[in-house]
Amino acid sequence: MDLIDIGANLTHDSFRQDFDDVLARASAHGVGRMIVTGASREGSEHALAIARASGGRLFATAGVHPHHAIDYDDPTDEVLRRLAAEPEVRAVGETGLDYNRNYSPREIQREVFERQLAIAVEVGKPLFLHQRDAHHDFLAILKRYRDRVPAAVVHCFTDNGEALRDYLDLDCHIGITGWICDERRGAHLRELVKLIPSGRLMIETDAPYLLPRTLRPMPKDRRNEPMYLAHIRDEVARDRGESREALSESTTRTAEAFFGL
Repeated sequence: MDLIDIGANLTHDSFRQDFDDVLARASAHGVGRMIVTGASREGSEHALAIARASGGRLFATAGVHPHHAIDYDDPTDEVLRRLAAEPEVRAVGETGLDYNRNYSPREIQREVFERQLAIAVEVGKPLFLHQRDAHHDFLAILKRYRDRVPAAVVHCFTDNGEALRDYLDLDCHIGITGWICDERRGAHLRELVKLIPSGRLMIETDAPYLLPRTLRPMPKDRRNEPMYLAHIRDEVARDRGESREALSESTTRTAEAFFGL
């Protein structure tokens, strides 16, 4: 069964020169469909454009990453509302809180997060969420909206067991990336991934970021791309004690249901 990469930043400049080849390699490695992440106003517009041009293989999200919250204004809000209503846009986000780098002030991050949660409520679409080093504020805000949106995925989950249990208790889905392959920072995920119910687990590359450190041979340019989703699938399946086929089936069916594919 073909895999679904639920988070690929295919609007990134690094894919500009070989975009078609990236899609071909993904297909050759069993990755059939991809959700293109919108992380800024311009990026969300671009994600929708390439989704529309893909013939039904690519879909998009529309949102503003917390790093860019400082740039969120009323015109941005209007654009996101328009984009979120488009059929190719299957979730609102990437949105949330990131207190690790604080590229935007925390109070602005929280305000912008709530504005995007309100959009998801308005259009009735799932949430594509980002959280780093901000669990308690993130959870408190999300709790106020969770029962008003159809679904929510905490994308690129890297946190601890407490956070995982809190998100599962809120009926959130969990996205696992190649972070699980990082022996320096992600080793704890090899145990936590066993706790995620099969109907809540999805997999993603977050390409071009988070190249799995267990890849052999390593690509010279160190760029992650969707074809490596199969490697992440293999690692997660091993950690969960499942076959590759079973994990492919469950994560693909879960993604289809979540994004309405």
